[in-house]
Amino acid sequence: MRSLTRLVLLGLILATQAVSGPVRIKDLVEFDGVRGNDLVGYGLVVGLNGTGDGIRNAPFTEEIMSNMLERLGVNVTGEQFRPKNVAAVFVTATLPPFSRSGGRIDVTVSAIGDAKSLLGGTLVMTPLTAADGQIYAVGQGTVIAGGAQAEGDAASVVTGVPTAGTIPAGARVEREIDFDFGSLDRLRLALRNPDFTTAGRIETAINSAFGRTVARMLDSGTVEFDVLATRLGSPARAVGRIENIRVEPERKARVVVDQRSGTIVMGDDVRISKVAVSQGNLTLRIEETPMAVQPNPFAPGETVVLPRTTAQIEEEPGIGLAEVDGGTSLAEVVAGLNALGVAPRDLIDILKSIKAAGALHAEFIVN
Repeated sequence: MRSLTRLVLLGLILATQAVSGPVRIKDLVEFDGVRGNDLVGYGLVVGLNGTGDGIRNAPFTEEIMSNMLERLGVNVTGEQFRPKNVAAVFVTATLPPFSRSGGRIDVTVSAIGDAKSLLGGTLVMTPLTAADGQIYAVGQGTVIAGGAQAEGDAASVVTGVPTAGTIPAGARVEREIDFDFGSLDRLRLALRNPDFTTAGRIETAINSAFGRTVARMLDSGTVEFDVLATRLGSPARAVGRIENIRVEPERKARVVVDQRSGTIVMGDDVRISKVAVSQGNLTLRIEETPMAVQPNPFAPGETVVLPRTTAQIEEEPGIGLAEVDGGTSLAEVVAGLNALGVAPRDLIDILKSIKAAGALHAEFIVN
């Protein structure tokens, strides 16, 4: 099993190194002004099969339902609601850049009360507002929940999360973002992973593509280019030309560890100094086997329980003290660590210790 794990890990490393190369600028940066806007709303999902909110535990459901019915001309003053097919939900969505009135966007619906499931429910018309308080879209439609639930008299089973779902194209855009992209004469590129070397390469690549000075690096996370200097007539044409230019990105040496799953991901720039490593496991076992002692028949006395404990410590054979040579590449680092014959979870502990010793030259991130 350990050999298979090492082969799979080494195969992933080699595959990663094989596909590394120049990347399009559009995959490295965000263009100034080309961004989405978050929307949120509060509404009702109706038509549930007895899996909605309990009104006693979620009084806000009764309040919003009363307000909605009154807006529709139904007088419900003083009435007592006890429906189980209604659930209060938060509706969230992202308004894509340059969305126009009449377009449709996807929405996510999440229960906020004690509803058991949103399966089969329908979201009633819900306004979606942005951070400025203005309504930009209206959501409505059938909820597609991502789970299932079955319940009997004495037991129940739940698969996935039936209290959250999506509505594809479930909201219609009612208001456009007031932003005149075509009037910009300068545009900034924001790097998703700020790095001076990558920013400098982007600046050089853009200027080389146009044959003149068009872009200028401002800092490790920003490159600015002059739209007028591109002589393309509009920012949209300039972005369309620039975003497909390929650049070799630079990245920090980084090791990412997920302790829950035992996953280890290392970049090809990771370096390790020559170190000696010793690893082993101790197992402590304690067993309680009390014994009851009874007097002979018809003899005076009483039953006594005598404690009996067995304790032992077992030490699994470890790797002893082994030497890991300094690696000049990721493949050599992994090969050296795998030569110790340890499992992936033990490898995580070894990497932590090597980092603490100052021999792992990379950023170490533990999730």
